[in-house]
Amino acid sequence: MLVRDAMSTVVLTIGPAHTLRQAARLMAGRRVGAAMVLDPDTCGIGILTERDILVSLGAGQDPDRETAQSHTTTDVVFAAPGWTLEEAAEAMVHGGFRHLVVLDDREPVGVVSVRDIIRSWAPTRQQPATLAG
Repeated sequence: MLVRDAMSTVVLTIGPAHTLRQAARLMAGRRVGAAMVLDPDTCGIGILTERDILVSLGAGQDPDRETAQSHTTTDVVFAAPGWTLEEAAEAMVHGGFRHLVVLDDREPVGVVSVRDIIRSWAPTRQQPATLAG
């Protein structure tokens, strides 16, 4: 199975000036663990994860004053839609992260997470048989 088959194509995108609280609300509302951070000034793509927010809160920082820009990972490892899920999983294990931004011709087209990979690899659940009476 390929990354394009497992990735989420509806991606939360925020700007670098969003506060961590705003980012957390948007992430919680979309039920995602990461947001793509697009900086129009640098044309760069970064990623802000729930872990980044957690580390900031654990350090006692104010989520209403801290911005995504200050906590965004900018040395992002990108995946291609044609990668296998094994290649994506290997990149995640090697890099110690749980999300990969997926680029197609340098344009972001999705995000693949560990959860997406597990969901793709796990056997589908069968409905329990009912007893006929």
